[in-house]
Amino acid sequence: MSSIETVLTRFAIPIECTNARERETHGGRRGALAILDRVSYLPNSDDDRREMLGRLGLSSLDELFSVIPDSLRDPRIDLPPPLGEQDLVSEVERIAARNRPLSASDSFLGAGVYRRFIPAIVRASIARPEFYTAYTPYQAEASQGTLQTIFEFQSMICELTGMEVANASLYDGATAAAEAMVMTVQATNRDRFAVADTVHPETLRVLRTFAEGRRIEIDLIPTTDGRVTVDAVRTVLDERHAGVLMQQPSFLGTVDDLAPIAGAAHAAGALAVCSTDLIACAVLAPPGGLGFDIAVGDGQPLGIPPSFGGPHVGCLAARAALVRRMPGRLVGLTSDSDGRRAYTLTLQTREQHIRREHATSNICTNHALMALAATAYMAHMGAGGMRAVAATSARRAHHLAAQLADIDGLALAYPDAPFLWEFVLRCGDASRFVAQLRRSGIIAGVDLGRFDHRRRDQVLVCCTEMTPPDAIDRYVDAAREAAGAFRPVVVPSVARVPS
Repeated sequence: MSSIETVLTRFAIPIECTNARERETHGGRRGALAILDRVSYLPNSDDDRREMLGRLGLSSLDELFSVIPDSLRDPRIDLPPPLGEQDLVSEVERIAARNRPLSASDSFLGAGVYRRFIPAIVRASIARPEFYTAYTPYQAEASQGTLQTIFEFQSMICELTGMEVANASLYDGATAAAEAMVMTVQATNRDRFAVADTVHPETLRVLRTFAEGRRIEIDLIPTTDGRVTVDAVRTVLDERHAGVLMQQPSFLGTVDDLAPIAGAAHAAGALAVCSTDLIACAVLAPPGGLGFDIAVGDGQPLGIPPSFGGPHVGCLAARAALVRRMPGRLVGLTSDSDGRRAYTLTLQTREQHIRREHATSNICTNHALMALAATAYMAHMGAGGMRAVAATSARRAHHLAAQLADIDGLALAYPDAPFLWEFVLRCGDASRFVAQLRRSGIIAGVDLGRFDHRRRDQVLVCCTEMTPPDAIDRYVDAAREAAGAFRPVVVPSVARVPS
């Protein structure tokens, strides 16, 4: 008997062989030895490996893996020698100290990830162990607390977007948009999808990744002066299109009149999808009120820190007629056999783990912990608080834009287009402009040249409620100095942001 068997025999709880099949299989043995006979999780012995190699007609493991190039089989990884716990903690702290949080600079970054104030109640809620250790309700009905928070999340997203039903969340805004695209294709049996070219370029890349495997063709709707017109939508759409995707506010910060665009989509037999900023929904007409069929968005501004770009939480809401085509989980409210209120996962026939290849989506989970953060944020702030956040952000952005526009060498790219808290600034050479302001402790915004070389003279600037007035003054002073340091580069005007 091996040492492991000796230990298990002495300390395992005896298990009676209760039927003839077990007695025949295990010779009437009880306890851990019977378990080892049935399911062994012990590593293979040298004899086991020799037997398996012999069955394959091989003499060694090297021969088994000979089809893999030598350079890939055992690549040299230049790692430092191992450290003790105390030394390891010190080393990790040294490396972490190289990070520079956004709060250490005057940050004007946006472009889909925003630094917004996070009330203490949000962190306190997601730090509770009953949530962060059991946030995925695999045995759903035993997780009433988690299910209730998801139900509240769904309800609040419906209120914000003006839609009738929302799912339990998705990974982020980009994948939510891609799932919405697939919904439109399944609902219409068409194979083309139109996307405004002012949608976030990274969202467009995700759409194309999803579309490639599903043989969906994506067509871009061109923009004029940073805005989408209904005539441009009508020109692109035809009877082959399943849906059209707009973003409000757009990636460039502009705000469009979307109601006619939703109408144009319906006239072509397509569904209308809106990718929206959920904070903006507190002050703008919601997608549902504008005639859209599906609303998607990223919940990161709702109490979730930037955190190097993740994790986020995706939101997807739709009209009730589309509920059976929605991806992922959906929590419903019902009553148990005693008449008590009960929450449960509902409409499970949509799920991948039941329908497999016939499922609505590959998504069969949700970001419940991040959804909880968003729920706590929305519940704490309320409609009035979120409107105040949006109004403060917009007021500060417009104040900054007006001051920058008065500086020689700088100009707003779309001076006639309405915007909320993001705008595009023409600054000559965007990379030099950003670098010079960075030396003054200011993160000037996102260099749009990283997405399109024709926009290398443009910076996307963002203000939020976390942008103090003195930071705006410092930005203006630094921008005035930078604008005088070099002459602008003349770049042809462009009307689209390709992927």
